Amino acid sequence: MNVLKNLKLDKKLLKELDYITIITAICIVIFGCVNMYSATYKAHGNYYVKLQIIFLILGLIMIYAFLFFDYMLIENYAVLIYWAGVIFLIINHFFGTNINGAKSWIKIGSMAVQPSEFAKIGMIIIIAKKLDEMEGNINNSKTLLKLILYAAIPMILILIQPDMGMTMVSFFMVLGIFYCVGLDWKILSGGITAIVLILVGAWNSPIIQSYQKSRLTAFLNPTKNLQGSGLQLLQSKMAIGSGGIMGSGFLKGMQFNNIPENHTDFIFAVLGEEWGFIGAIILLLLYGVIIYRVIKIAKESKDIFGSVICVGFVSNLLFSILQNMGMTIGLMPISGVTLPFMSYGGSSILTSFIMLGFVLNIGMRRKKINF
Repeated sequence: MNVLKNLKLDKKLLKELDYITIITAICIVIFGCVNMYSATYKAHGNYYVKLQIIFLILGLIMIYAFLFFDYMLIENYAVLIYWAGVIFLIINHFFGTNINGAKSWIKIGSMAVQPSEFAKIGMIIIIAKKLDEMEGNINNSKTLLKLILYAAIPMILILIQPDMGMTMVSFFMVLGIFYCVGLDWKILSGGITAIVLILVGAWNSPIIQSYQKSRLTAFLNPTKNLQGSGLQLLQSKMAIGSGGIMGSGFLKGMQFNNIPENHTDFIFAVLGEEWGFIGAIILLLLYGVIIYRVIKIAKESKDIFGSVICVGFVSNLLFSILQNMGMTIGLMPISGVTLPFMSYGGSSILTSFIMLGFVLNIGMRRKKINF
């Protein structure tokens, strides 16, 4: 009985917990499972859905575990967490498995772990710690260079995998943090220009692989490569377009069966065909609820560390949504970026719930609780 009592959170803290955000995240995962089943049941039955439900349960357990201690304790271990993520990426460089052109995964039995997903958490935490120590003074040149260095190390390791999609997510996640803490607009625009010039210069280098070039050219001219990336994009747009306003209905979609990775990267095409415009709007509203409530927690946080953690989570979530949905309708280049909480994937969903756990912890302790 004493063990069970120790596993209970204090009632005063539980009153401050943002239940709406948790429930909304669970709803998105369940909606994802419904679409996942449609995409895979003919070939795999409920295999992927069962695994995703297991990941959901593990994610909720992680959230519960994170709520027990004050999030400020994480700040004390920020350096350790960051370098653990970097070491994980280095291990992946030597022992990783190549999947879909990128050496982004470490095989553990029949499962695969994506180290870059966990390294993103380390990036957010170390930047939050440094900004907290510097009282948010990001426009100091030494401060800015230090932050850029911390962000650049894992991003370079992700880029050489090569995983351009995750590199883009990490870059815009950090950019979102820098913007929200008040980085001078001239410095910000100069940094973006420099990145664009670097990418242009890297076009003919070994860094950008042929399949990545193919994805970009397919984005610019979808009809150019109808045997590869162009066909994938065309099929995705046809699936979403055929859904119309109301969609074809659950298990009645046909077009998305021609799309590779329709249960992961292209799950939005499944949703678009079977649930239509209405389904897409419902999903966007659910995302909107999470984003709004996390921004609210960021504004009410008692310190810079907590605020930056929340901003990092929102930046990561927002760009991942824009990139994933954008690529399925031809507004963004095709990449391996998953749709948060929706797409199949243990690394993606577990890291999303870990970050959500941090945010909920910050919200729960945003004001002093008298015991």
